[in-house]
Order: sequence, then C-alpha cells, then structure tokens
Amino acid sequence: MNRFRCCVTIAIALSAMALSPIARAQLAPAQDAPAKPPAQDTTPKVPPDTTAKAREVVNEIVTGQFEKVEARYDAKMKEALPPGKLADTWKQLLGQTGGFKNILSESAQPIQSFQVATLVCAFERTTLDAVVSFDADGALGGIRFRPHRDTTPWAAPAYAKPETFHEEPVTVKFSHWELPGTVTTPLGDGPFPLVVLVQGSGPHDEDETIGPNKPFKDLAWGLASRGVAVLRYTKRTARYGMKSVDEGAFFTVDDEIVNDARAAVELAAKQPKIDPKRIFALGHSEGGYIAPRIAEGDTQIAGIILLAGSARPLGKVIDDQIHYLATFPGVPPEQAQKQIAAIEQMIKEIDSPDLKKTDKVSFLGADIPASYFLDLRGYDPVAVAAKLKIRILVLQGARDYQVTSEDFDLWKKGLAGHDNVTFKLYPDLNHLFVTGEGKSKPSEYDKAGHVSADTVTDIADWIRK
Repeated sequence: MNRFRCCVTIAIALSAMALSPIARAQLAPAQDAPAKPPAQDTTPKVPPDTTAKAREVVNEIVTGQFEKVEARYDAKMKEALPPGKLADTWKQLLGQTGGFKNILSESAQPIQSFQVATLVCAFERTTLDAVVSFDADGALGGIRFRPHRDTTPWAAPAYAKPETFHEEPVTVKFSHWELPGTVTTPLGDGPFPLVVLVQGSGPHDEDETIGPNKPFKDLAWGLASRGVAVLRYTKRTARYGMKSVDEGAFFTVDDEIVNDARAAVELAAKQPKIDPKRIFALGHSEGGYIAPRIAEGDTQIAGIILLAGSARPLGKVIDDQIHYLATFPGVPPEQAQKQIAAIEQMIKEIDSPDLKKTDKVSFLGADIPASYFLDLRGYDPVAVAAKLKIRILVLQGARDYQVTSEDFDLWKKGLAGHDNVTFKLYPDLNHLFVTGEGKSKPSEYDKAGHVSADTVTDIADWIRK
C-alpha cells in the first residue's frame, strides 16, 4: 500500500471534484501540516537553501531529468516510487494542465521533521502548487502537485447573515475514527431542520476547500441564515491520510464516506434545538453519487439532496472528463491519446471479471485497492434512489463538465413519476455551483466565487416545506 501513501492530486487535479476514490492520483509521498499543531514547537528553522533545492527538483522534472530527481529520494520515496513512475506520472499531469510555463512564487516552512517548500507553478491551463519535502538529511521526502491554494482569506457571501446564527465545534465518531467538524445553528428556540454535508472525492476539509473556494462553508452560512442548521466535518481520508486505508482489510466507499456520514447524521439528531425528524443529507459530486446508499441504510434521514451527483459508472465519468479536457487548445495530441489510452486500460481493469479484492488497480497513477471498485460494481445510484420513500432534491449546473447534464437526465428518467423527487437545472452554474459564462474549464476553480444564492435559497425552501 506504500505507493498510495499520502496521495496527491495531479492527473485529475483540474477536475477538482472528479468522481475518483480517496485521492485522485499520486506523484509521490509528501508531507502536509498536521491536523493539530504540537503543544510545543521545537521544529528548527527552515534552511535558507530549501526553496533553491525545491526549485532544482522542479526544474529537473520539467526538463526530463527524472533520474537526477530519483537519486535524491529518501528510503521511503524509493520504496513508494520506483524508477520510471515519476516520468509516467509527469506525462499524465501535462496531459491535463498543458505545458509548464514558469514558477510564480516560492515559500518554505518546517513541518514536523521535514522542510517543506511550496512553489506556485504556472501551466498553460492552470496554476498548481508544487509541494516539495526534504527530510532531516536533505533527501527528497515528497513531491506533490495540487491545485493552487489562493492565500486570499475567504469572505462571506452577500447572502450570509452571521448575526443570525452561531457555530460550535463537534466531533463525528465512528469506531476509533474521530473527525473534527462544525455545527452551524440559527439563533432562536428551534427546533430547526439540519443538513449533513457530504463531500466529493478526494481528501477534503469540512469546507470542501477548492483553491480559494469553500462551497460547504457557503452552504453552511447561507442555509443557517435561512433557518436551516448545518453539520459539516473533515473527511476521514483528509484527517487520517493513508492510515484510513491501510487499516482496512478491503477498503470500500463505506470506509471512505458512508459510515462517517451516518455517524454524522446520528450526531446531528442529538444536537440542541434540532428536530431529529428533519435531518437531511446533502452530497456533492461523489457525495451525491453515494447519498442514496447512505440513506438506504439510515432511517434517521428524512431526505437527500444531490448536488452534481453522478448517475453513471465511475470509469465512464472519468473517461468523459479526459476527452473533454483534451479538446482545449494547447493539448498535444500525442499526450491526449496516451491519457485516453491509460483511462481505457484502467476501465478494463475495473471491469475485468478476474479482478479480486486483493488486487490493486492503477487509477491515474495511484494504486487503489480493487475492493473499492468491486464494491461499486453493482451499485446503481438511480435504482437505489427509486426505492427510497424519503424526499429527494436533485440539483445540477448545466455548465458542469465533470458531472454533466447527461447525469441529470438519467436521474430524471429513472425517477420519473416519483412524487417525492424534485429536479432543478441551473443554466449558468459549474461543478461548484458557482456562476460563470461560456465553456467551463478547470481554471475556474482557481478564482474565488460562492455557491449561487439561488441554489442556497432553493435548498432552504425545499427543506422547510
């Protein structure tokens, strides 16, 4: 499982909410800041040459000097990323981002026993952060490319009224897993309905932060301003990293999403001023895809809300995204074809009748436990939703290229005639339910925006019916 350790977003980096398991693809292990800082910081200062060394590593990758980079690896990197893997993964990244342009800025900080440099890198179609880690001996301990994180502080959307609600920290617990979260509750006596927010694919914080955007914080503040409480929490794979996978004999979406979501629902029902008969689950992207399964086994849930929930198999969704991104100017045809061929091979592996739980599937550069895909093989979210008697709200942005109007049409067809289901399509919204114009593209996620006021109002009105 070492190759899947501390995975990173690259090949699907620009499809920030793509329906991929756990994390989207890895370049190499990397260090992130711990969830909670140590009581006493004894970490040494960052050596002045840290950013210079990181810049050398990135330049060697860009110029194809992969053997030089591999010669820098520490012991864990050598185990996790064998020779040749770096070159293949870099090609996959360029197929999504276009060519590398230049380094825009750089910074460094100590994290635990590592010195970590962050280089903001411009590509033809997006901006990524290259996070490069060095161990105490100066060896390369990790390389990570992730969507650029804008340092501009999040500002509340105009529709939020902070004076009308308050927030309290909570901990969602399932077995020995403990996930930090927040309950946002309207002021007043209540009892109030409450929505549990379930993130899309990849390791997410409680705000589902994507670049400078925090769609779940938008929803929490917006809904609470309209009389609806919200519980949001950090995803298990973000809080515990690969520990959440390594400990599972046969890791599935239940471990990644379902069990924690149901634990959050149980916790929500016990909160002060909350009506336990009006607990809803809202899933975005993969969270929407899995929401029917969450509700199927939890009688506490009064309804589900699907924001850009896919209705199609995982492989088909990823395949369509790759083809879509290949249509943008600047994508070398040979790179696009290699990327498409890799996706087609991945789909064959996922669908193979010979696939066993103990196998691994190469999923966009990461080795994913086959148990994850086998668990979803027979899962049809529309069919499961059709059996539910609870209320269902299906929302979709027409500009979304990741989960598309094709998915929305499948939900409408499969749930036609069901009086408990409501549908709405927003012409100008993207995958994050942020307003835009023209053909949607990955760089939209690099710009600060907010979940549209119409979306927030429609959800609140539907819940209060």
